[in-house]
Amino acid sequence: MKNILIKRWDAEGGYRESLVIGMPLVISMLSSTVMTFTDRIFLGKYSVEALGASLPASIAAFLFLSFFLGVVEYIGVFIAQYTGSTMHDRVGSALWQGLWFCLPAGLFLASLWFIAEPLFVLGAHPKEIQELEVVYFRILTLGGGPFLVGICLSCFFSGRGLTKPVMVVSLAAAIINIPLDYCLINGIGPFPELGIVGAGIATVIGYSLPMVCYGFMVFTGKNEQQYKVRSERRFDAKLFKSFMKFGLPGGLQFFVDMFAMSFFVFMIGRIGSVELAATNIAISIYTLAFLPMIGMHVAVSIMVGQAMGSKRPDLAAYATKSVLHIAFVYMGCMAVVFLLFPETFFELFRTRGDVMNSFGPVVDMGVILLRYVAAFTLIDAVAIIYIGGLKGAGDTRFIMITISVASLFCIVLPILGLNYLGVMGLHGPWACLLLYVLFLASTVMYRFRKGPWREIKVIDN
Repeated sequence: MKNILIKRWDAEGGYRESLVIGMPLVISMLSSTVMTFTDRIFLGKYSVEALGASLPASIAAFLFLSFFLGVVEYIGVFIAQYTGSTMHDRVGSALWQGLWFCLPAGLFLASLWFIAEPLFVLGAHPKEIQELEVVYFRILTLGGGPFLVGICLSCFFSGRGLTKPVMVVSLAAAIINIPLDYCLINGIGPFPELGIVGAGIATVIGYSLPMVCYGFMVFTGKNEQQYKVRSERRFDAKLFKSFMKFGLPGGLQFFVDMFAMSFFVFMIGRIGSVELAATNIAISIYTLAFLPMIGMHVAVSIMVGQAMGSKRPDLAAYATKSVLHIAFVYMGCMAVVFLLFPETFFELFRTRGDVMNSFGPVVDMGVILLRYVAAFTLIDAVAIIYIGGLKGAGDTRFIMITISVASLFCIVLPILGLNYLGVMGLHGPWACLLLYVLFLASTVMYRFRKGPWREIKVIDN
């Protein structure tokens, strides 16, 4: 066993390579997680209403953003496959097709300002929370365009397996965002006290900084010489069509996944304010496990993409298994932490000046919810990594169909049924969420092992 582990550590596509590519992305995602997590803590300490509004509004904003994000990030797979096939002169053109896509996407997201009020009326949350949701949602959607451009430009590095620049930029964004967030929410120093508005402004600034940094890092003379990042800025209809062929299913997949989560949160909000607050906090805590795994999800997409670009599907399968082993170790540790220290996590969200009697029911309910969270951490690791592997190989249509079916039959219809019968409670929706992850993980694992992705061609080489 020891010899097997040592061999996989040093092998191509093994643990060492997975960590070299993946750890900077994990740290990058962890910095984003910390920004989100501290944002919720600051809002929770500011007021219960701000905390209650923050998750539905941010999930709704990300729901619309998710479609475009799922499309844009697929530029990384194109760059990975061009890198694997040593077609470096095509990298710049691929990057620019993503940037051309970001322009109308950013305009669409900004236009969502006008639907904010009727959208949150549908949630039927208390009026004081609805007003905060509308304000927060509008600010976040205005920052969607810069966020997408930053993600697209980051693919220039991550797609080539150079993930340290992504980590450095993400850390810089976190270092600026977190204190700014605290100051704008609470009115510290020269900053006015803006509450949830301040949280939104700080988030948009955090979105915009990476775009500026990557702009200076990507469009250099050296990169132009090797990758044509300036001269290949024209719209390439053939390449853009191929990008849409694989990217659009990825965007729809991401959108449907986020729709299911948004639906879950909004329906929890109909049960009661304590249930909504406990669910908001439990999901915020779970991001400590989930979002770093998205870094490994991107890493496996890169490794599979490069392997497929060099026409080595066996290496792609080997790399996927290596990343899965690492994911299991991390998610297993997080599951244990969630089970052992639930109250510690929830106490971080206690509102300033609150007494035990008002926050106590949220903590008691949260202890139960973190048992659900711990149960599906390992299951979610399987889904995250195998979806990343399939995406790197170009099997995005299957992922889209699978997530659509799982969302409809494991979350939306069952929760609607429970609500119609008047027996929903808190455990019903959370059990549906667990079923969703279980179905998704088992289906994508079977698909990957069956192997039709080995025959997919993303680029012409």
